[in-house]
Amino acid sequence: MTDAVKGPASYFPSIEKKYGRPIAEWKDLIRTSPLTKHMELVNWLKSEHGLGHGHANALVAHTLAEENTGQ
Repeated sequence: MTDAVKGPASYFPSIEKKYGRPIAEWKDLIRTSPLTKHMELVNWLKSEHGLGHGHANALVAHTLAEENTGQ
């Protein structure tokens, strides 16, 4: 039995397909941005990189969660 990917990571295959960049590259952009607040980062990805709200939100949520858990 295979566990389906849930939460923000479930968006990753469609993000890579739609925008043509690997998830690691998006996460690096988020980590190196001078912005730190969730919605600031979401709005930045939407305005500067053309991501849809759901995709931007998923990337930011997953990246910030990793930062907070030290991964």
